[in-house]
Formats: sequence, structure tokens, C-alpha cells
Amino acid sequence: MTDPLHPGIQNVVEVASRKGVALDIRSIPRALRSAEETAAAVHAELGQIMKSLVFVAPRPGGRLVPIVCLVSGRNQVDLCLLAAVSGEVAVRDATASEARDLTGYSMEGMPPFGHGRDVRILMDEDLSQYQRVWALAGTDRAVFRVAPGTLRMLSNALVAPVAKTSWLGAVA
Repeated sequence: MTDPLHPGIQNVVEVASRKGVALDIRSIPRALRSAEETAAAVHAELGQIMKSLVFVAPRPGGRLVPIVCLVSGRNQVDLCLLAAVSGEVAVRDATASEARDLTGYSMEGMPPFGHGRDVRILMDEDLSQYQRVWALAGTDRAVFRVAPGTLRMLSNALVAPVAKTSWLGAVA
């Protein structure tokens, strides 16, 4: 079971508490490795699972600027849209070590807020269609449910179109 005293979980709970929100953390007996596994574990639609994905914008001298995208479990980030929305010339996926160094969390347990430093956060506009969404709480065995508006406030996110769109069925 998840240790409620895990520093990652404690940090997420404390950040939410400072903003007046009490989180109900649910422990999951096994590690969650995908949005599909998380949806099954909490009995939710795939779209209600919020993925925290880390990207980086390279700067001169090798410095990396982190961008965390809060994305519906059924969506993928479009890097061209992300670059346009963030105003960056180039954006790429962060490596596992970059994600940990830049946020303080592993990719497997990446929460939507409470990162170790200031991180720009963009939120997939598709999350707004749900009354509640599920997010990781700092480990791959802890989740919490939250309203999208509260999630936006807690993460200080900018809601933006960052998801790939399906062109299936489009007329040429």
C-alpha cells in the first residue's frame, strides 16, 4: 500500500492545503503504469484520467525550461501546438532524469502541482468537460479526484489547446 507519509504525497497534500483544498488521497495496491490502468483502478473513463507530462524547451548553454502538460488520458500532446501556445521555438519530451531533476518527481508519479521549482503548466482544454478528473499524487500508487477548475487553480495552469486532433474522416 501507499505510504501516506511519502514525501511526494505529503508535498502534494500540503500545497493543496495552503490553497484551501483538502485532497482525498486514494492508495492503489499496485503501481499504475498507464492511463488505462489508472482508469480501471478508479472505475473512471479514460478521458477522466489526467496525465502530467513533462516537456522541455532548450535554452542557450544547455539550460532546459520545463513545461508540464496536464492532459486527458485519451489525448496526446501535439508538440507543434505546445510550442505555439508556450511561445517556445522548440519543445521536446523530457527524459526521465530531466523530469526528476526539473520537477522533483519521477515520471511515474508526476503530480499536476507541487513541483520542486517554478514550472510552467498548461492544461488540456478537454479536461474541462468532466465534473471530476483523477491525478497522480506524487507516487505511482496514489491518486486523488478533483474538479478541473480546482485543478487549474491548484496548478496555476493555463488552459490551452495542446492535444493532437484526429483528422480521420476529414474531407480533403
